[in-house]
Amino acid sequence: MMNATSLLNAVALKLPAISIDGVPQPWHELLRLAQTGGLKTWQLRGHELIPVVQGGMGVGISAGSLAGTVAKMGGVGTVSSVELRRLHPDLMAQTGHLDEEPDAKERIENANLVALDREIQRAKKISEGHGLVAVNVMKALSAYEPHVRQALASGADAIVVGAGLPLDLPELAKDYPDTALIPILSDARGVQLIVRKWEKKGRLPDAIVIEHPRLAGGHLGAAKVADLQDKRFDFDVVLPAVLEFFKASGIEGKIPLIVAGGISSREDILRLQGLGASAVQLGTAFAVTQEGDASPEFKRVLAQATPSDMVEFISVAGLPARAVRTRWLNKYLRTEAKLKAVAHEKKKCNMSFDCLTHCGLRDGKAEIGQFCIATHLGHALEGDTEKGLFFRGAGTLPFGQEIRSVQDLMDWLLGGIKTQTIHFQSLRHTAAT
Repeated sequence: MMNATSLLNAVALKLPAISIDGVPQPWHELLRLAQTGGLKTWQLRGHELIPVVQGGMGVGISAGSLAGTVAKMGGVGTVSSVELRRLHPDLMAQTGHLDEEPDAKERIENANLVALDREIQRAKKISEGHGLVAVNVMKALSAYEPHVRQALASGADAIVVGAGLPLDLPELAKDYPDTALIPILSDARGVQLIVRKWEKKGRLPDAIVIEHPRLAGGHLGAAKVADLQDKRFDFDVVLPAVLEFFKASGIEGKIPLIVAGGISSREDILRLQGLGASAVQLGTAFAVTQEGDASPEFKRVLAQATPSDMVEFISVAGLPARAVRTRWLNKYLRTEAKLKAVAHEKKKCNMSFDCLTHCGLRDGKAEIGQFCIATHLGHALEGDTEKGLFFRGAGTLPFGQEIRSVQDLMDWLLGGIKTQTIHFQSLRHTAAT
């Protein structure tokens, strides 16, 4: 770990203060801090970036505030496109009451597209032109295509797609050749499939997120819960296999790999870069920062959760998922068998807008989840511990139960610094004196 003294020496001896028109540029300093600590920066669409990506988290957990702050520091900040209207009182006033109206679905989705545009613009304003602002869209969404198109039209720097194979993403983005396209996958087989399919469309992924189902949070890239322990997902298995595939295919060095799941320190990043990763992605650690878009109570639930509080189950989307054992989730899991026994197709979606292409509750699919995911994720966003579904990664958090800033998290990940008082502005002053 780099202590405060060694960092001060590094800054004083090797890293001259950087400013543009007299204004300090912490993104430059973070780039240099990463390099001084032995980390490699990486390139995406011609942008040099710190090797840290903030993962997309819905509903409303990663929006403009969090994504913009991460991007401002030279990283990739990610807005999750799911149900962003909940962050906008005017849009909720227009649509929150809709139920039986024949145009309810259309009006709700339009509100979500307006909210998505607002959050992208908010993030880009906060970023001040630094880093990149990405948008995460779930392939499992019924509005997947409109969300992708809106994100592109709103100027997102990258589109990240998980919860399904985005085989059609190159076609959807064909008019936006400068926007990075990034699929989320979990094993070498999935990488080979996407690359081969996209090659036929004249496009390669600009980067690929390799997400470990045993370590990540939310919806997970495995067929069933038992598969979460499969060794084929281990990074020391996936990364060499993918890199060998790239080499054999003549695309070596063309597709950066971003590793997601269980990362909490600079040592983790160093190890994974040693295996061939270009960057790492974190979700929960960013969700609980001061700049995170969720309520303080949401952050408290995630920060205070212990490993024994985590539970894996099959979501209503038909995918394994990981979340905190809240009172609601415990009750649901106790009654799940009974709910599945009476599962039947519903005449309409509980939320009137059919958020998922395939929904266990709406479609009466007894083999998968039987709850309204939009409702319970919405409760979590508001911090309702009685009714909320709180998705969370399996790993420990860098600051335990503390709610700290994005700056603190970046200092720790890139420089091994765990202090609230030593930041780059004070370091620059110390080095100058």
